[in-house]
Amino acid sequence: MPAQPSAKRPRTSRHYAIIGAGMAGVACARTLQQAGCRVTLLEQADRAGGRTRAVQTACGSHDAGAQYFTVRDARFAQALATTPGLCRPWSVSTVRVLDGAGRVVSAAPPPGESHWVAEPAMDALVATWAAALAGLRTQCGATRLSSSHGTWHVHTQAGDIDGFDAVLLALPAPQARALLQASGIQTAWSGALAQVQMAPCWTLMLGFAQAVRPGLTTLGPQWNAARSTHHRIAWLARESSKPGRAQIERWTVQASPEWSAEHQGDSPQRVQDKLTRAFAEITGIRAAPSDAQALLWPHAQTQTPLGQPFVWDAAEGLGACGDWCLGHRLEDAFVSGLELALALVERQV
Repeated sequence: MPAQPSAKRPRTSRHYAIIGAGMAGVACARTLQQAGCRVTLLEQADRAGGRTRAVQTACGSHDAGAQYFTVRDARFAQALATTPGLCRPWSVSTVRVLDGAGRVVSAAPPPGESHWVAEPAMDALVATWAAALAGLRTQCGATRLSSSHGTWHVHTQAGDIDGFDAVLLALPAPQARALLQASGIQTAWSGALAQVQMAPCWTLMLGFAQAVRPGLTTLGPQWNAARSTHHRIAWLARESSKPGRAQIERWTVQASPEWSAEHQGDSPQRVQDKLTRAFAEITGIRAAPSDAQALLWPHAQTQTPLGQPFVWDAAEGLGACGDWCLGHRLEDAFVSGLELALALVERQV
């Protein structure tokens, strides 16, 4: 992802800590690194990806978080062109809207807009971009921040890391707030984070090993993706219909924000049972799945965004970015991380 022509290179190589290796963090880190800055990217999980995470099961992979992405910003299109062939359109002719009984209410695609996915799973895009970063450290979640004499220290699960000129939080807004509070830090933008609302999401992943394409046309409905007005389920997708995926029939089901919030404290097994019944009601697929898993995203979808692409406190050397700054799309996360990095390079801070 080339740096923008208008960006100025910093006079000295500053060292940034970026906490969170999802799309926003990786986009920010790549841009800063390409502008000549030192970057250490810290990720709590064992790999980069954030909410593009894919879950591997006995029946194949599931895109457990982001299902697809759009390309509306020219800079995002330019970045995708640096990894040709990694992403392809998902040929969903229509995304249907279903009622609680599985009846089609409407079936109109957004005009002229493609649904893009990475191969072989959604997290491949972020992972590929992250692989080019010199300072990626996984299984290294931040627990506290501190500063002394103008230098930042990040305390992590794997030990303390010192010597940063600034710290950038590429985390969901509630997690960023919690980290600041645990660190006893109040910034110029701390209060703004409290205005951001993010909803949880329970995701159900179902595999049917007895149903394998292309011998089987489909199992159940003749559509591959749908939104639903069912009180439990908001989205359903046939994973095996996405390009570059294994052909064993697999479905990813995402619960509604309201239902997810109501059942946030339930066990995965209880959620799995409830969502599987709702899935059968909507799709008519009543065969027992050979594999089933439920996963909770505590901060899955932005309900009330910040309304600006990033936040930055020059006096403290603290900033934050993420999809929640602008909306809930994967593209929003990219734009947020990119614009924070460009602003820092332009201001030489």
